[in-house]
Amino acid sequence: MKKIIVLIAAIGFMSFNVSNDIAIKENVNKEIVLGSSFSLINDTKNKVSIYTGTGFVTLNKGSKTSISCKVGKEVRWAKSGRKGDVIFKIKSSHCGKTLKLSKLI
Repeated sequence: MKKIIVLIAAIGFMSFNVSNDIAIKENVNKEIVLGSSFSLINDTKNKVSIYTGTGFVTLNKGSKTSISCKVGKEVRWAKSGRKGDVIFKIKSSHCGKTLKLSKLI
């Protein structure tokens, strides 16, 4: 009888430790975003139209726009209010910075 009680207690203790290990492993992959937007400067020689992931923007040569920092969203070329090819995907390293379009093409 004592062996059964010890066995049940050991099984209960092991299952408690396993659930704690799983909870700890689930919290490891978190990303911290430092800025809620970034700036994009059109340093090319042409006027360009882009889709920022939330709307369409036309940038004259030398102008700049602010884009919300939604990691994983795609910034695309735009033509006549339609999305075009992907220029780049927003990364957490972009947040809070000023980026040049020529470096991302």
